[in-house]
Amino acid sequence: MKISFHGQAVVQIVTEKHTILIDPFITGNGTCDLNADDVQPDVILLTHGHNDHVGDTISIAKRTGALVVAPNELAVYLEGKGLNTHPMGIGGAHEFEFGRVKLTQAFHSSSITDEDGTHYMGMPTGILFTAEGKTIYHAGDTGLFSDMKLIGDMNTIDVALLPIGDNFTMGPEDALIAAEWVKAKQVIPIHYNTFPLVEQDGAAFAKKVKPGQGVHLEPGQSITI
Repeated sequence: MKISFHGQAVVQIVTEKHTILIDPFITGNGTCDLNADDVQPDVILLTHGHNDHVGDTISIAKRTGALVVAPNELAVYLEGKGLNTHPMGIGGAHEFEFGRVKLTQAFHSSSITDEDGTHYMGMPTGILFTAEGKTIYHAGDTGLFSDMKLIGDMNTIDVALLPIGDNFTMGPEDALIAAEWVKAKQVIPIHYNTFPLVEQDGAAFAKKVKPGQGVHLEPGQSITI
């Protein structure tokens, strides 16, 4: 399984048979190395409704026919835009052909702004994705919360993708605590350097994680697990 980081919270997972794209904010993302017209995901997973996470979902899904898995309110909104969606709720899990998805809580907000204004999109989430015997935790946009300990206790997490940008999410100091609590074998920082308010040093953060666990990826770089 190959996991690649593409700026902000954009993560691509390639398994033996499927390509999964998480929070595809590509167009307008100066840190992203992808082209929204070229990606070919089978599935798009969304953590919440903010435009810097939903990003190019509509255009990509219409072009590729990708299934969009999202929190319920967001899935309903996107279904109304003509997409093939699967709605889920926090704490719920579902076995798909491409793997198992479980949504976790995240402490943030969730709305989407379009030509008709700003719309509430339900609760924000994190994602536990399991396939080929590996589990990946994409925390989404969140502050530190103590139930991350439960997420770590209840799951054997191979890779955790944690936001470090501060201001809108937890910063590096809190993310280091989160890294201890989720007990992932590898920790990758995300959601930073996209805008001035979230400028951080991802390499410095990775060095502060327990030895051998922190992984700093530049946009376009990947690891194989």
